[in-house]
Amino acid sequence: MTASIPPFAILILGGLALPFLRGALRPAALLLLPLITLYLVWQVPDGVALQADFLGNTLMLVKGDTLSRLFATVFAIMAFAGSLYALNQSRTLELAAAFCYAGSAIGVVFAGDLITVFIFWELMAIASTLVVVSAGPSAQSAALRYAAIHLFGGVLLMAGIAGEIAATGSIEFRAMALDSVPRALILAGFLINAGAYPLSAWLPDAYPESSWSGMVVLSAFTTKTAVYVLMRGFPGTELLIYLGLFMVFYGIIYAILENDMRRILAYSIINQVGFMVTGIGIGTQMALNGAASHAFTHIIYKALLLMSAGSVLYMTGKRKCTDLGGLFRTMPVTCVCGIIGALSISSFPLTSGFISKSMISQGAADQHMAIVWYLLAAASAGVFLHAGIKFPWFVFFQKDSGLRPAEPPWNMRAAMIFFAFLCIGIGILPAPLYAILPFPVTFVPYTTSHVVFYLQLLLFSGLAFFLMLDWLKRSLTITLDVDWIWRKLGPAIFRWFDARSDRVWDDLRDAAGRAARGVARGVYRHHGPTGALARTWPTGNMVFWATVLLAGYLVLSYLAF
Repeated sequence: MTASIPPFAILILGGLALPFLRGALRPAALLLLPLITLYLVWQVPDGVALQADFLGNTLMLVKGDTLSRLFATVFAIMAFAGSLYALNQSRTLELAAAFCYAGSAIGVVFAGDLITVFIFWELMAIASTLVVVSAGPSAQSAALRYAAIHLFGGVLLMAGIAGEIAATGSIEFRAMALDSVPRALILAGFLINAGAYPLSAWLPDAYPESSWSGMVVLSAFTTKTAVYVLMRGFPGTELLIYLGLFMVFYGIIYAILENDMRRILAYSIINQVGFMVTGIGIGTQMALNGAASHAFTHIIYKALLLMSAGSVLYMTGKRKCTDLGGLFRTMPVTCVCGIIGALSISSFPLTSGFISKSMISQGAADQHMAIVWYLLAAASAGVFLHAGIKFPWFVFFQKDSGLRPAEPPWNMRAAMIFFAFLCIGIGILPAPLYAILPFPVTFVPYTTSHVVFYLQLLLFSGLAFFLMLDWLKRSLTITLDVDWIWRKLGPAIFRWFDARSDRVWDDLRDAAGRAARGVARGVYRHHGPTGALARTWPTGNMVFWATVLLAGYLVLSYLAF
């Protein structure tokens, strides 16, 4: 019986009902519904479990396999931990939208056809926009820009799906070769949600403007759902290798330049998704396992980092690195959990990132992609610089800011401790995660050479950080990204064009007025009271000229014949 209940329905219906729950019912729903969803995820069998007819097509609303259950599992875990973290969030709109957002993401990963993917894809865009806008008036502009980018991506996806159905006659969501315009449009729609360049600036623009709890939820679903659909639709597409590597270094550079702790972590999301996209582009079983497992672990350690940053924001009201420092004295739990998240994102041995990210590098090595392997290794060192050291150092250590905030409420600490435990537990015992990956795992992470290599890489990266500490100290500056084009340059061009068009219109209006007045004066000169055509002509003169005209006509008629 439970196998017939779609997992996404619990969270979506729960989100719609949440505004009407009062008292103890609301926290109970926030904690229980994600757990029920997690149970239902593992009741979905392989193959189509739920379908419906729509416009002559059979929609596969729920289609289960190993990859779908993997992503749906971590989405449900994230919904539970995010709800626990946000128990004291007073904005009901954010909580309701977050549930609908998580449910829509689960709907995407269980969708067996392109139409169902598109429906949940757009529901996800709407719900995530509401999560951003619920933060208050200061987030409205960012939410509008966020919505514009994602609706544009939805238009590309819809056009691509329509073209694909017209060309093949099938709505099934399966692996596709990048050999037609519709498939290129589908890929573009997926990549926008993944945060691929050049339309990646929506992520550090919108996510940091959400609330202290909103960004935790936002970090988990949009980009990782994009990773899932790329794995499902375009595994082994070579273009993704280059796009992924660009995302990796783009995220590192901007995260190093940033002063805002939440924007540091937002750019870090792009960087980490770049690793996954690269693995999908490599396309081997090892690389795809690495991308899938890294998406799983990334959701957990990134949420942990953002919970730590959100706790600091919640207790201090500050988010600039230049305003923070010395918080380890009064926020030790938050500090330790943030450090565990930082070590995990840096792939430190005995943490979850170590047993997942290295599979992608191994996939490159197995295919003899030496340049890709070296770039991924260099990027791992860069990750340790911007997220592994920079975030905890400038927020919790460095100079004493004089702030003495207390620890956040118990539920926020509990959520952080839960995810910190998972980061360490998965790192020490990776077998349960490896067992649910889409392909058999032959990778052994804890070999002497592998551990020593990563320790050397990370320790020398840490040494470089402290040697260059004076250069890495942030000031009250902002970094310009591609979104400057539509945030500043675009409006400036529009204002210039508007002013020039006003002047051109005024000039045309003046010229038309002068021409009209000239015509009026000419008409008045000839037809006015004193004009030549208005005077009284004697009858004799008229007869004379009529005779001249008739004579001329007679002469011309003779000449013509």
